[in-house]
Amino acid sequence: MRILHIIPSANPADGGPVEGIKQLGAAVTSTGEHRVEVATIDDPKAPFLGTFPMPVHPLGPSHTWYGYAPRLVPWLRANVSGFDVVVVNGIWRYPSFAAWRALHGGSTPYVVFTHGMLDPWFRREYPLKHLKKWLYWPWADYRVLRDAAAVLFTCEEERLLARQSFSLYSARELVVGYGTSPPPARNDLELRSFCEQFPLLQGKRLALFMGRIHPKKGCDLAIEAFARVLAPDPQWHLVIAGPDQVGLRPALSSLAAKLGVSDRITWTGMIGGAAKRAALGAAEVLLLPSHQENFGIVVAEALACGLPVLISDKVNIWREVQGDGAGLVDTDDLPGTCRTLAKWASMPADARAESAESARLCFLRRFEIHAAAKSFMRILTSIAEGRPLPC
Repeated sequence: MRILHIIPSANPADGGPVEGIKQLGAAVTSTGEHRVEVATIDDPKAPFLGTFPMPVHPLGPSHTWYGYAPRLVPWLRANVSGFDVVVVNGIWRYPSFAAWRALHGGSTPYVVFTHGMLDPWFRREYPLKHLKKWLYWPWADYRVLRDAAAVLFTCEEERLLARQSFSLYSARELVVGYGTSPPPARNDLELRSFCEQFPLLQGKRLALFMGRIHPKKGCDLAIEAFARVLAPDPQWHLVIAGPDQVGLRPALSSLAAKLGVSDRITWTGMIGGAAKRAALGAAEVLLLPSHQENFGIVVAEALACGLPVLISDKVNIWREVQGDGAGLVDTDDLPGTCRTLAKWASMPADARAESAESARLCFLRRFEIHAAAKSFMRILTSIAEGRPLPC
């Protein structure tokens, strides 16, 4: 099967959706039976395109956040016959509407991954932006979802939440497997190199926050809860790993200084590859008190490493984590974040080891990428062949 993904950018700094395309693409193409390509509105000169593991068609650049790119629709109309199915990743930007313009009513079906972008949290947190979206919704992304062969959700929680954002809503909803690859065997050389790069981490108990530094991620909660609960024990250290895309770092650094924990926090910036594996391997827990998290690919990555996760109940796979004993879950506020840290800190060593093993088993049972890829391909094959969709 020939599959085309459409996404605004292949930049790895954009987080989960890009990583999801890489992981699913690698699993889907591993047998040699399928081919995966990607269309973006990136500038063809963007340096990250050279290392992307699949063929990319950069049809930008675009000079606005919305991402209008005049080459996209003509390219899709000229090339879509070379694909069996198209996967649209994300909404609210021009590429999703462009896909609808080029593909609706045609012979090549498309599906949509909303990637949590219909979560009602955005309506509550940004009411003025939501009003603007209401003006855009009826003539653009409502049609994108309505005319899609399927709208794909990565878990049941995401599917249910998506129905709450707009009263005008029509979609053929399906929950599809999603996940990541299991990590390679523990590499002590990578771990030593990471600790040498950040010497304050050596010999410490590490709480790891990994993800974009963004208001919805609860970075401030991680810092303040760390200061209140873990900082009194000099063995604990907080690692914050991720790109600062919205300029939040100065305010967070000021918060850390005010709380007296600046020297207890290491900011690594965005890390990947060996450094990312080493950070996950060195940490004792992953801390992610997000206000909104569709799937949280980093949660699956942590579980794959046998790393228990301390998450909020706004991470949409929290039920699976809690049900499998793979970590601790509480509310997305300061009291809830403090409670998860306090529970973990007071947990006996044998209980922490049991949680780590449960994390690994949770990953294998629910989020291993090859199982997710099989679920994904069953749906795409049914759509491409015009057969009834699997339940």
